[in-house]
Amino acid sequence: MSHSELCFMSATELVRRIRNRELSCKEVMESHLTQIERINPIVNAIVTHVPHEQVMSRVQAADEAIVRGQELGPLHGLPIAHKDLVPTKNLRTTWGSRIYKDFVPNQDGLIVERLKKAGAICIGKTNTPEFGAGCQTFNEVFGETLNPYDLSKTCGGSSGGAAVALACGMLPIADGSDMGGSLRNPGNFCNITGFRPAPGRVPVWPSLLAWSPIAVEGPMARTVQDAALMLSAIAGPDPRSPISIAEPGNLFAQTLERCFKGVRIAWSKDLGNLPVDPRVTAVLERQIPVFENLGCIVDEAQPDFSAADRIFKVLRAWHFKVYHSEELKTHRSLMKDTVIWNTEEGQKLTGSQISRAEMKRTELYHHVREFMENYEYLICPVNQVPPFDINQPYIEEIDGVKMETYIDWMKSCYYITVTGLPAISVPCGLTPEGLPVGIQIVGRHHADFSVLQLAYAFQEATQVWKRRPSVVD
Repeated sequence: MSHSELCFMSATELVRRIRNRELSCKEVMESHLTQIERINPIVNAIVTHVPHEQVMSRVQAADEAIVRGQELGPLHGLPIAHKDLVPTKNLRTTWGSRIYKDFVPNQDGLIVERLKKAGAICIGKTNTPEFGAGCQTFNEVFGETLNPYDLSKTCGGSSGGAAVALACGMLPIADGSDMGGSLRNPGNFCNITGFRPAPGRVPVWPSLLAWSPIAVEGPMARTVQDAALMLSAIAGPDPRSPISIAEPGNLFAQTLERCFKGVRIAWSKDLGNLPVDPRVTAVLERQIPVFENLGCIVDEAQPDFSAADRIFKVLRAWHFKVYHSEELKTHRSLMKDTVIWNTEEGQKLTGSQISRAEMKRTELYHHVREFMENYEYLICPVNQVPPFDINQPYIEEIDGVKMETYIDWMKSCYYITVTGLPAISVPCGLTPEGLPVGIQIVGRHHADFSVLQLAYAFQEATQVWKRRPSVVD
């Protein structure tokens, strides 16, 4: 087996071969570390590295566990790197901020705990924008992460380092987080799968806003079945998260095969009235017949999202106020302008504005719930634009329409965020310039498994995910 074949083998297949002793954990790790050494200097996806001797010591222990016949976790022996927003014990965590450029936590985040318990072996941290703000991965600690399909373009964000590491065969699975699209957007820009689960599906800890459903953590992978495999290890209840869902993670270890005959789907090219780059629309429209060929009934329809923009912006600003007010007071000169702006917007909020946003979110939830009684899925763009210039911090105009803020170009993602519904980005096609475009599949309340099933069927019918970036050749 060639080095490239092993690095681009699915996580599901790697686990199977490791368990059957067709591959050792050492072989798997060495191939991925070689790929990192070869490709990472080009794209800058993995920014902090666990010392080689520590990694190989854990690999040796993983191989010895197999020889002893110990019970193995679902991710046993798989390399992983954690997003640089999640705390990792004894491993630098910077949040992409100069304030924390040398910070080393004394505890793991819950998702890291679960990935370790499942047998994954950490090799480092993946790049993210400062405090995860904005869907363009760059910061003043590590620099920018480049899109492997075109090194002059952004990989998206804020889980951009994770997406690029996956696209380049440097990792078989990766974790990410998502407030306004940070699992879905980089998946879309890098031709991989990014799944935003229902809030509480993957418990988040530590968290200053434990009751908030806005920000979630979830899996990223090259295939839907690998995302489901990872979700089986990180989902499930935990008392540290008061909104955690009671269903066990092993629900996601079931087969994703399903018949879709007669299933009703709503297709929206713009969620009502959003400006969308014609190149994105063209890619998506070419693939809509795939759902019909699967047996689905596809109608052009969407709920009324007119209240979603204000809801999201208020709740996001409140989040920034809670998390970053103290840093703004003490380290303003070390913070980027968009983080300062968003934090100050949160500081301006009144109690009545926050309560109105919460009430409007409840109204929107019930409106969408009623809409989804007629449709099992909503499919729509992940992003309103293809990957853009790496030197451009954010999109300022789409198809002649000016954007008001640095996040407005992500409305096609964050409208879905405020509904609380599970949503996935799956590779859909390429623009004429060869830039990836994903499609967003949204499911009913807590119907995460159902979303994975349709995403898997679409993936298998299209096979777009098999397209690799030229940088790995």
